[in-house]
Amino acid sequence: MIGSECMKKVMVGMSGGVDSSVAAMLLRNQGYEVMGVTLKLFSDEDIVQAEKEGKTCCALSDVEDARSVAYRLGFDHLVFNFKDNFREHVMKQFADSYLAGRTPNPCIECNRHVKFDKMLRRAQELGYDYIATGHYAVNEFDERTGRYLLKRPADRSKDQTYVLYSLTQHQLAHTLFPLGTLEKPQVRELAEAAGLVNSSKPDSQDICFVPDGKYAEFICKFTGIQPPHGSFVDMDGKILGEHKGIINYTIGQRKGLGISLGKPAYVVKKDVLSNTVTLGDESDLYTKSLVAEDMNLISVERLTSPMRVTAKTRYSQTERSAVLSYLENGEYLVEFDEPQRAVTSGQAVVLYDGDTVVGGGTIKARAE
Repeated sequence: MIGSECMKKVMVGMSGGVDSSVAAMLLRNQGYEVMGVTLKLFSDEDIVQAEKEGKTCCALSDVEDARSVAYRLGFDHLVFNFKDNFREHVMKQFADSYLAGRTPNPCIECNRHVKFDKMLRRAQELGYDYIATGHYAVNEFDERTGRYLLKRPADRSKDQTYVLYSLTQHQLAHTLFPLGTLEKPQVRELAEAAGLVNSSKPDSQDICFVPDGKYAEFICKFTGIQPPHGSFVDMDGKILGEHKGIINYTIGQRKGLGISLGKPAYVVKKDVLSNTVTLGDESDLYTKSLVAEDMNLISVERLTSPMRVTAKTRYSQTERSAVLSYLENGEYLVEFDEPQRAVTSGQAVVLYDGDTVVGGGTIKARAE
């Protein structure tokens, strides 16, 4: 418990969901001076359909849920307009990456540029010591190394460290994750016991600004660009048929290709310069190594020699044994013990040492 004589101030990002609401309640109960904030991340014209379907965060109902919780728990609530920042660093980056033949993860970019950058800056401008969110992760200080560590939570099924790997030492020093030691059912029980309006509210799903999953439609509308049709080719470059624009396909995709080859075919590669989509057998999807860029190291300041880690290249993937090496040009090599399926440029590779996040970066390419 923090005594009133040294009460710390924390700004809690409240999406309107149960996790961030319970996070705020726990911090209040621990003696922090709490302020709840909801981030307005996009304008109505960008997300009209999502508002209609009621599937997105930051809708009016979510703001009202967050405000209702704050009122019940006895602390103030504000709405911050970060839509320009979100549009530039998340929505535009998402569209540009797809147009460049990559497959981005917008939740990572939102954490990197909005929640733990823009919101933290605003909090500190207003005199707050910390920000907090309802993410399932553990943040602790290692006295031995003098570094803040990001660790996996008690509820492994809700582990969100994959989308938090970009957190810097400064951000970790000023961030609290109150749910790191709890299981999700416990969180709902705490919310119900406290009479919170959102105790049984479903978890948000999909990308908040593309809740229907129609990425290509969003990209065309957002950018005004209609990617041209091109050729499907086989692994030897032989033309197999016509594709409907590179943004309609992802690495590893089998269904919805619109082409029949008499056997299962998978998207193995996308080449923007030649405007081709390479199709192959499932075996062609596997690789043992990748090159990553924009690496953020957390548990160590720098990599002085190859390091044995576990790694995953997708949020829902189980980590696999690998070796991390520095390539001397700002890029890193990740070599897996066993071949990995559908390693995709633009996605993140996140590295672990046991429960501790070593760091992570953006996949540039398969190394072969």
